[in-house]
Amino acid sequence: MQIQELVNYLDTYLNASLFKDFAPNGLQVEGRNEVKRIVLGVTACQSLIDFAVREKADAILVHHGWFWKGEAVPVVGMKRRRLAAILAADINLIGYHLPLDAHPEVGNNAEIARLLDLTIEKKTGFYDLLNIGVPNSPTTVEDMVERVTKALNRKPVLVGRSSGPIKRIGWCTGAAQDELLEAVNEGCDLYISGEISERTNYEALENGVTYLAAGHHATERFGIQALGRHLKTVFPNLEIQYYESNNIV
Repeated sequence: MQIQELVNYLDTYLNASLFKDFAPNGLQVEGRNEVKRIVLGVTACQSLIDFAVREKADAILVHHGWFWKGEAVPVVGMKRRRLAAILAADINLIGYHLPLDAHPEVGNNAEIARLLDLTIEKKTGFYDLLNIGVPNSPTTVEDMVERVTKALNRKPVLVGRSSGPIKRIGWCTGAAQDELLEAVNEGCDLYISGEISERTNYEALENGVTYLAAGHHATERFGIQALGRHLKTVFPNLEIQYYESNNIV
């Protein structure tokens, strides 16, 4: 298929125009016109680019692309090496940030609900990215730690209440630790995100809730894979594979 056909489909399916994001969504670096082989990843890092080059990919599709607001503009050092490699291989780079967090079918937060067996009751906060819901079976803090560890293959950092029943859960993948207090206001016993700040410890302790920091990369691996599965059903001739960079953060 043609690269613009693919990007147009993704823009529409992910409702990209609805988001005022921190980086451009859609085609970020133009490569060859014909696309058959796509490599998926969380972040457009050097190891992902090198893998895509080895696999003779026509496009790289990621959650964390390039050209973030506030980053240094000069194309030097790491940025030059990444860009030079992708241009030399004539590979397209496509990225979707907030649209892939928010999507109700293949979004990172929707995938966390599926993996942890949670029912979403409402969405609120910034672009409705804060999900509020309930576990589908009686659950304790200890159960949720085990469930998160198994689903994400990574034991979360726990602060705040370390035991007891859990009736209501909030979650937002990535660097959404600042949504903890809003989750508290929504009556949540437990909140899950990727990262943790120094202040998060006190916010959880002093509000009597549990905070699980499960890793930015770890909580955002699943949306891009779900998007790949969706693309394969719509465009069965595409060859799609996922690259895992094993980022521990």
